[in-house]
Amino acid sequence: MTRLVAVVGPTAAGKTALAVELAHRLGGEVVNADSMQLYRGMDVGTAKPTAAERRGVPHHVLDVWDVTERASVAAYQRLARDAVDAVLARGRTALLVGGSGLYVRAVVDELEFPGTDDALRARLEDELAAAGPAALHARLAAVDPAAAAGILPSNGRKIVRALEVRELTGRPFVATLPAPVDRYDTVQVGLDRADLDDRVAARVDRMWAAGLVGEVRALAARGLRDGPTASRALGYQQVLALGDTPEARAETVRATRRFVRRQRSWFRRDDRVHWLDAAAPDLPERVSTLVR
Repeated sequence: MTRLVAVVGPTAAGKTALAVELAHRLGGEVVNADSMQLYRGMDVGTAKPTAAERRGVPHHVLDVWDVTERASVAAYQRLARDAVDAVLARGRTALLVGGSGLYVRAVVDELEFPGTDDALRARLEDELAAAGPAALHARLAAVDPAAAAGILPSNGRKIVRALEVRELTGRPFVATLPAPVDRYDTVQVGLDRADLDDRVAARVDRMWAAGLVGEVRALAARGLRDGPTASRALGYQQVLALGDTPEARAETVRATRRFVRRQRSWFRRDDRVHWLDAAAPDLPERVSTLVR
């Protein structure tokens, strides 16, 4: 039997509930692959599974970082692979669950990520703030034209990363990932459904009802506004900018729907993903059969 099952796909498709059911059926444990669920205290807005929703299934690689810390896919890769290896060593099935595409690939594929340098990153971000992304994109085009061609001139975060990698390693920044090479014996299950736009709106309503605004305010007191990654999370960014307003809620819905489209585009490019209708009543049976 396959020992690593990746449950992937867009936000609000039902990945968490399926993973918990599969864990009970297959004797498994869940390893998180949602980049924002790694942040402590970001619970409501990330739909982090509650103790009741976990139904006794062990969950790993949650609540790792403070909201002021910058996300690092390389750091995540080490944590998640260690968790997967430990689950497998216990003779159980590892369920990698989430919609952060690069984080999923960081675990299931043989990928290496260049390191970072805090001082260099800070200098480049200061230059970005002063000169704007277009100026840094022009500089990138001069030193790494292939990377510049693959990055939008408006994407300041990625431009800074490309320049950082170039200065640190002296090598070009790989704007597109290499062809996948499997690290584990993995089955990737992709969930999608036709009513996702409606489910996104309902999810945002539930977030507000469950106390997202209060959560954001509490995290703001702990430095959320200064968090380079956490402050941009869906829902949190909108509440920080617009407060507890109908505009914040509506913009969260719009931004989440845009994110869903990007997630679909990312995962649909990987022909290893077996796509299933998340609304199918016999979904757990279908996935269990596929895994076995």
